[in-house]
Amino acid sequence: MSGFSLPTCGRAVLVTVTSVEGSGPREPGAWMLVADDAVDGTVGGGRLEFDAIAAARAMLAQGVTVPATRRYALGPSLGQCCGGVVHLGFEPVVPGDLPLLRQRLAPRGRPVALFGGGHVGAAIVRVCDGLPFELTWIDSRDGIFPAEAPANVRCEHSDPVQDAVRDLAAGSLVLIMSFSHAEDLDVLAACLQRRRERDDLPFLGLIGSRTKWATFRHRLEHRGWSAAELDRVHCPIGVPGIAGKQPAVIAVAAVAQLLQATGTQT
Repeated sequence: MSGFSLPTCGRAVLVTVTSVEGSGPREPGAWMLVADDAVDGTVGGGRLEFDAIAAARAMLAQGVTVPATRRYALGPSLGQCCGGVVHLGFEPVVPGDLPLLRQRLAPRGRPVALFGGGHVGAAIVRVCDGLPFELTWIDSRDGIFPAEAPANVRCEHSDPVQDAVRDLAAGSLVLIMSFSHAEDLDVLAACLQRRRERDDLPFLGLIGSRTKWATFRHRLEHRGWSAAELDRVHCPIGVPGIAGKQPAVIAVAAVAQLLQATGTQT
């Protein structure tokens, strides 16, 4: 809920996508909060959202206090090309509902562990702002993190940096891009060990070229890691077909790969 203040607007209506039949612009759970003079969130835009806002404001004008549901056939009645059917819930709320409402609507992001506070790491943090990730940003150096980070980012100093691996949240997606190849190798080895013991890190991505990965793979094989274990490491990181080496380009490609890995809808 970005800046929406119920105490100033008085009453509002929470509009939620409750279910979708066929194709729709947003997934179940998507929401918007509608007041007389403000809207926060979105249920998909277009005529669907226009009509939903009008319906919510009509409820406010009429003083309706009972929740309601409405069915929207996107093709026949609204002329939207999605063609499916969207069911929306309309729930009147008052200022006293705000604390529980914030908790209820807070995004539940997928945990991501980002090792490295360099240029690419900082670019990834910027790209992740607003995406459904809870990002732990880890580095062994002092003074590397900015004074302020996005709300979904927690900065952590760890020296040696690989010690942070044992405390990562289960299910974390891991990106490794420290300031040195030695640290990268230590972090990756710690992640592989945790995978061997618990198998709860579904994605391991390592920044670098194919040559770097060939060198790392050779060293890790000598440490006892199997081909099957090493085949699950993504290096180079990023979705295929994006060749730019600028930090922002690498960041977009890497974060797109994380979204692919989770099947996340945004």
